[in-house]
Amino acid sequence: MSAATARRLRLAGQRVTNQRLAVAAALSSARHQVTAQELWERMRPRHRNLGRATVFRTLEALTEAGLARRLERDGHIYAYVACRPAHHHHLACRVCGTVEEVGEELVAEISRRARRELGFEIEDARMDFYGVCRRCAAEAAEARAAAEAAEARAAAEAAEAAGAPPSS
Repeated sequence: MSAATARRLRLAGQRVTNQRLAVAAALSSARHQVTAQELWERMRPRHRNLGRATVFRTLEALTEAGLARRLERDGHIYAYVACRPAHHHHLACRVCGTVEEVGEELVAEISRRARRELGFEIEDARMDFYGVCRRCAAEAAEARAAAEAAEARAAAEAAEAAGAPPSS
C-alpha cells in the first residue's frame, strides 16, 4: 500500500511524507466515509504527534492526487473515502456511511445521451450518488413490517377488548 501510495503522490506532484502515508493508510482501512475529525480521532492513539490540521491538509492533498474523494454529508459536512486509481464514481449510503465504487459503465448512458441529444462531448465526470444501500433499505423495510404488524395486533386487541369483531 505505501509504495503504491507514494508512487501516486509523486505522480500527482505531491510530497511523500510519513504522515501522508499514515493518513492514507488510515483512510484506506476505514470501512465507511470519515470526516477529517473522525480520522484524526482514530489515528490519535497511535500517532500522538499528528496534528488535526495536518490530517485536514493531508486529506485535501490525497484528494488532489486522486487517492481520496471528498463526499458531502448532510449539513454540508465533508467526509472522505479512499479511492482506487481507475476512474469510477461513488454510491454513498446516507444511513450507514458505506461507500461503494462503481465503474463508468453505470453512467455511460448519460455520456452517450449528452453527445447524441446535446452535441456535448463529456471529457471527464466525477459523480457521487447519495441514497440508501441495499442492507439499510432491507433493515428499514423489516422495521416498517414489524411496526405494521405490531400496530395490527394492537388494533385487533383493542377491538377484541371493546367487544367488536376484528377487522379483516
